[in-house]
Amino acid sequence: MSTRKTTLFYAVLIAVASLAVGMVIASRLDLSPRSEGSTITPQVGQSAPVTGALDSSTFRTIAKAQTPTVVNIRTTSKHKAQDLSDFFGNQDDPLRRFFGMPQQQGRRPREEITQAAGTGVIISKDGYIITNNHVVDGATKIEVGFFGDEDGEVYAARIVGRDQLTDSALIQLTQMPPHPLQEAKLGDSSQMAPGDWVMAIGNPFNFNYTISVGVVSAIGRPMQMTEQRYENVIQTDAAINPGNSGGPLLNLRGEVIGINTAIYTAGQGASNIGIGFAVPINAIRDVLPQLEKGKVVRGRIGVTVQDIQRDALAEFGLKDRKGALVASITPGGPGAKAGLEPGDVILDFNGKAVSGRNSLVQLVMATGPGTTVPVRILRDKAEKVLSVTVEELNLETEGGAPAADAAPQEEAGTGFGITLSPLGADIARRLQVPPGTRGALITEVDPTSTAARAGVRPGDVILKVNGQAVTSVTEASRALAAIRSGGAARMLLWRGGQEQFAVVTKE
Repeated sequence: MSTRKTTLFYAVLIAVASLAVGMVIASRLDLSPRSEGSTITPQVGQSAPVTGALDSSTFRTIAKAQTPTVVNIRTTSKHKAQDLSDFFGNQDDPLRRFFGMPQQQGRRPREEITQAAGTGVIISKDGYIITNNHVVDGATKIEVGFFGDEDGEVYAARIVGRDQLTDSALIQLTQMPPHPLQEAKLGDSSQMAPGDWVMAIGNPFNFNYTISVGVVSAIGRPMQMTEQRYENVIQTDAAINPGNSGGPLLNLRGEVIGINTAIYTAGQGASNIGIGFAVPINAIRDVLPQLEKGKVVRGRIGVTVQDIQRDALAEFGLKDRKGALVASITPGGPGAKAGLEPGDVILDFNGKAVSGRNSLVQLVMATGPGTTVPVRILRDKAEKVLSVTVEELNLETEGGAPAADAAPQEEAGTGFGITLSPLGADIARRLQVPPGTRGALITEVDPTSTAARAGVRPGDVILKVNGQAVTSVTEASRALAAIRSGGAARMLLWRGGQEQFAVVTKE
């Protein structure tokens, strides 16, 4: 072989070898293109009210067609104080959030590894799945099971994006099953009305792929998702129980019109009593592009607002009950910089009429940070227009989410069934505890305990035990531990802006 041919041969050989090595390195370092770079385009159903006859096979047909779009989600996580990850799947008191109270989560040692179960719905053949934020929040491991996998095979998944305000999360499979995925079709939740038939599919109490049927009981129910932030949800009497969380609520066309998120229990335990709630699918579709990017960005103007009372219309110079009353303003915030004052009534925001408090909140959150908008107000019965530059909403700084370094909970001695956390300044302010008052915050109450029977609730603050002031978790725990079995703890509590008294027997 000539020198020239030899050189050419080795050059080709080196090029091929380099390509092969490069492919191996790329696979090892995960440098090859990823599917998550694509934009999710879920199947969308009709934007029209459901019509047609209902017969004996209607629900059977929907169940057969749509159950394969539903998945069973298992999570492993490290328990955190006031974590919402067990809000539905771990069978505690799932709708205390509806009343703005800290969640009751049962007695658990701190730093405990917990496992929970929930539901999800497939929206893309690439392995994208919608579920609830509280199902995967804090999860260190996520596994997904599919309908028809009799051997219980599960596949790993990762969190793509989460949103606390719609209690939604987007996850993606990192291990794909051998069979193709069937994606659900998303409907139009704005077309739903009280009396419409709906079906829920989920995994209540780990009874996989349970079907329940009911009607839409009400629409537009305001549910508190975080501090002073609400989402209008769908109420249904279709049976929803712990484990249904994150699963679909379907119309008679088999379209997803809501994601089941919570139930009302009235203190009777975490089981269905005919009142369940689902986040409208339209609200989740609105944030889906941002969930895919990993973060949902919303606007804020740094004010707290409230609806105007009917008997105060004349005082503000209003003929109709419209607008939002500015109750307070964050110092240095966008509203303060724009010249807003407490007592102003916001009538229009960025050219859109404000019908009330929730209307304004939705308009502000939907506005991109950095945008300067006109705000028409009524002050001293005279109209005025201000320019407000919207900032990005940060739930942690606003007090709407627990800080990442929140102090751990501590058991408050044995025999009482309560768990305590330090009373931080932010929590004290949210609970309207008088300035300078110290105590220990009750974060968990065992529903079977003597404390629960005595009416003690999560969110109560212990001020005194048997007449002695307690200023910390340590002091409260020591005072409770000193009480003999069968003895009573006379607790002075702070609840709802006033002092309460409870007598709890030690078991």
